[in-house]
Amino acid sequence: MAGYGAADEVLKGVDLEVARGEIVGVIGPNGAGKSTLLKVIAGVLTPSRGRVRLGDTAIAGRPPREISALGVAFVPQERNVFPTLSVRENLEMGGYLDPRGARPRIEAIFARFPLLAERRRHAARTLSGGQRQILAMAMALMVEPSLLLLDEPSAGLAPRAAEQLFETIAAINREGVAIVMVEQNALEALAIAARGYILVDGRNSRSGDAAALAADPDVRRIFLGG
Repeated sequence: MAGYGAADEVLKGVDLEVARGEIVGVIGPNGAGKSTLLKVIAGVLTPSRGRVRLGDTAIAGRPPREISALGVAFVPQERNVFPTLSVRENLEMGGYLDPRGARPRIEAIFARFPLLAERRRHAARTLSGGQRQILAMAMALMVEPSLLLLDEPSAGLAPRAAEQLFETIAAINREGVAIVMVEQNALEALAIAARGYILVDGRNSRSGDAAALAADPDVRRIFLGG
C-alpha cells in the first residue's frame, strides 16, 4: 500500500511480478495507481505496507540512488530530460553513478541510437517528442539496468513516433532488459508485452497473458475502447 499522504492512499492492494528479461504492461483507467506503482518500485515513494523485492533483495524504502545502483532505472512521464543540456550532457547526467565509466557507455549508446549520435551537441529541447523519449530511455540505460520502468512513454506522441518508440522498447528488451511499462495506449502495450496487469482503484483487476487480455471481449470493451 502506498500514496502521497496518510489520507491519500492510492495503492490498496497490488501484486506484480516481472520475470528476468520480460516485458510487463500495466494498464487501467486514470487514477488507478499505475504511475504510483512505478514510483514505489523505483524508491520515489515508500510503501506504508507491503514488500518490493529485486530478486532476493528487499528494496522497499531504500533511496532511489541505491535502487538504481542495484539495477533499476525509472523513466518518468514528464521532466525526464534536461532541456537546456546537450544530448551528450544528458547522457553524462544519466551516468552519474559511475562517471569514470560513462564515456564508453555513451559511445555504446550512440552506436545503438544513431539519431542521438547525430544530435549529440544539440540541446535536448530541440528534439522532437519521440526523440526526447528515446533520449530519456538512453539516459536510463547508462546505469546498465536489469529492470527498466517506463511511465507512459508514448504520451503526447504522434502515431508514427509512438510506433517507432515501441519498436525501440522491444529492441531494448531483446538485449535482456526486463521492462515494466505503464501505458495509455493499451493495445500497443499488450502487443509487445508477455504479460499484462489491469489496475482499477489501486488494486489488481485482471492479469495474465498479454495477448489473451488484448483479445478478451470484456477487457476490450471496458478498458480498450471496444
